Amino acid sequence: MARYTGPACRLCRREGLKLYLKGDRCYTDKCAITRRANPPGQHTHSRRKVSEYGLQLREKQKARRIYGILEKQFEKYFEMAERMKGVTGENLLQLLERRLDNVVYRLGFANSRSEARQMVRHGHITVDGRKVNIPSFLVNVGNVIALKEKSRSIERFKENIEQSSKTVPKWMELNAESFEGRILSLPEREDIDIPIEEHLIVELYSK
Repeated sequence: MARYTGPACRLCRREGLKLYLKGDRCYTDKCAITRRANPPGQHTHSRRKVSEYGLQLREKQKARRIYGILEKQFEKYFEMAERMKGVTGENLLQLLERRLDNVVYRLGFANSRSEARQMVRHGHITVDGRKVNIPSFLVNVGNVIALKEKSRSIERFKENIEQSSKTVPKWMELNAESFEGRILSLPEREDIDIPIEEHLIVELYSK
């Protein structure tokens, strides 16, 4: 599947805020937003009034980049969210949060969502004791997400758990000693701390 392979920090500069795409580096002075907050490219210091469409597009792009999702896949999530009961924007964020690669990241098994995606693809993660290597797999209440037993001796993974500064969201729980996490409930909007105004994404797709 096609993926963005350019500089991750360029995406953060384009959106004007930290998207935490490079794990620990984002918390240091090496962060691109800390060093150069202006957008990439020429004429970046010129001020232009952003249109309503531009604001909506930026929110959609920001969400896509945070979760590492391609355009067509993002559209499918939006269509799923529309068919669900409740508020479409909140449904969309809930679906994105339930992705297995995001859950692995939220539990602290990985320093970034891209690292979590790689862990899943390489078969290091199990769900209810069965290996799942699909990053877009949607977890449900009661699922147990764990690091495969053979993978628990890998130093990188042990360091991720021991040094993780992330707070595990209240809709899941972590047992760091057994490298396991459990889904306690589906995430509510107040549980999702990403800086997204989801109503702008709904407005964009409703045109």
